[in-house]
Amino acid sequence: MSEDSDDAATMVPEEPRAGLLSRLGGLGLQRVGGLLAAVLIAGFIFAVWSDWLFLKTGNLVVMIRLMGVLGIIGLGLLVVLLVGEIDLSFSALAVLSAIVMGKMWVELGYHIAVGILVAFAVAIGVGLFNAFFVNVVKVPSFIVTLGSNTLVFGFTLLISRNTPILAQKLPPDPEEWQVRGGDYVDAAEYTFFRALASNYALPGRFPLQVVWLAGFAIVFGILLSRGVFGFRMKAIGGNEQAAVLAKLPVRRYKTLAFVICAVMAAVGGLLDFSFISQVQPNQGGVYLFPVFTAVIVGGASLSGGRGTVSGTLLGALLLAVISNGLALNATGAFVQQMWLGTVTIGAVVLDQWTRSRQRSESLGAGLRDLARRLGVLR
Repeated sequence: MSEDSDDAATMVPEEPRAGLLSRLGGLGLQRVGGLLAAVLIAGFIFAVWSDWLFLKTGNLVVMIRLMGVLGIIGLGLLVVLLVGEIDLSFSALAVLSAIVMGKMWVELGYHIAVGILVAFAVAIGVGLFNAFFVNVVKVPSFIVTLGSNTLVFGFTLLISRNTPILAQKLPPDPEEWQVRGGDYVDAAEYTFFRALASNYALPGRFPLQVVWLAGFAIVFGILLSRGVFGFRMKAIGGNEQAAVLAKLPVRRYKTLAFVICAVMAAVGGLLDFSFISQVQPNQGGVYLFPVFTAVIVGGASLSGGRGTVSGTLLGALLLAVISNGLALNATGAFVQQMWLGTVTIGAVVLDQWTRSRQRSESLGAGLRDLARRLGVLR
């Protein structure tokens, strides 16, 4: 065989593989472009519907703050989905973390640092709990986290006695303590806590949650796209059996995924508590479907191995636009819930369609490669 034929034979497999990669990249760009178009279209519709009140600075600040909370918690959920698992406990855990912190700080009088550390310790414990039953007991993550979501919510009601926790700055006049009633915290600690998510610290009352989100997005973007950590996460979610054969530490990475998700849920819950100065024991449902839908709309796959930080951020922005626009136009809670359910189902259908398309293209590329090897195609 001549050198030319040898070179041709060695180059044959590269063409379909490169074509497949370009098509996968094209699908990702299509998803990003579609999300941007959806955000612009939805924003225009709500702006017209509300007589342009939607574009007022105050309303945009509220919308961006909602995006920050959804995005921060969504980044944690993204990591779990990348390894091919699912976590439904993050919504209840976000509230539990804030309740634990408030209980320690506001009601029991511990220093704010102690309350924050205990809240993160509880979150890590829940993440390890989920990982143990998924990795060791081999219970499907959907069942485990659905159960732990209920357990966490019940524990939240127990320690809070189903009453909200309100952080109040200690009045300078001792006689006013009895007049106002309630629990008070040290003024300096209160100022520090409120500053974590205050929208008065930046020009234009820009919400600090988005600054936190930008920082986390950079870190997660580097970890998931530029390093071995993200590569292994996606490899485990894409084909766990192959990852085991390649001797990747599958259990360790899945454990890390559940812990990261739990920690990010705690961060989101604490920042929300910081902004409002109050936490309701039953507010976990506010996070569950918007965060889940935002991550799936952003391109994360329920089967694992696929998802991006940029897609999650755009998904969070789209959900914030929709939620804010419906609330601004006073459509009623029932319309918001119906619309959210519709978007969730649509996101899952889109994920299924995208996976089917990728499978067919992969199969077609493999058959063309085989045909070229056999000399059927030239």
